[in-house]
Amino acid sequence: MSDAIDLTVMYAMHAALRRELALLDRVTTAADRDPRQVLATAAGWTLFKKALRAHHTAEDEALWPPLRQNLAGRPKDLALLEVMEAEHAAITPVIRAIDSALTDPGAGSLRVGQLADALTRGLAGHLEHEEEAALPLVQRVLTSEQWDHFGRVQDQRIDRNAPLLLPWLLDGADEPTAERLLARLPAPAYAACTARWIPAYAALDRWSPGTAA
Repeated sequence: MSDAIDLTVMYAMHAALRRELALLDRVTTAADRDPRQVLATAAGWTLFKKALRAHHTAEDEALWPPLRQNLAGRPKDLALLEVMEAEHAAITPVIRAIDSALTDPGAGSLRVGQLADALTRGLAGHLEHEEEAALPLVQRVLTSEQWDHFGRVQDQRIDRNAPLLLPWLLDGADEPTAERLLARLPAPAYAACTARWIPAYAALDRWSPGTAA
């Protein structure tokens, strides 16, 4: 495997998505509140969708295409990329269905819970599949230049919501991971993240109703 491919950001994103899936499950199974009200007005649901969209869009645009190019003539490995893209495509309709249910008076909390469970199973399964099969392939086949390009594309996607998504990505990360993530930032972004963005994020009860921006 190539030492030039540092998967720190990838695993940090996966850990953050799994963290939010656990919180989503807690919200949609709680007996003392309506999950429709929570998801419709909580910052946590919005942040989760923005982070997932940034991550998957970057993979679709800047990770799978060069990997497919490098795997020409290897049908078994190319089939894996098709599966990765199909798993991405299957997740988007579930998120849309949840959002539609939040505005549908006829959709009860049970329906939202069922959709959230489908999202959790689908995304968690995809993350595990990607880590077990696709990322080892990335490390063996992708060049450092191609990997760096993917990182820049993902950074650009995240940058649109950096004041919230960077602290979101750092939330719960161990010290070595946090240090690596912060070290990637330009000096102005590093200063803003440590002085303003992280404290503001820490004060946000993002899975409570009425916290959405």
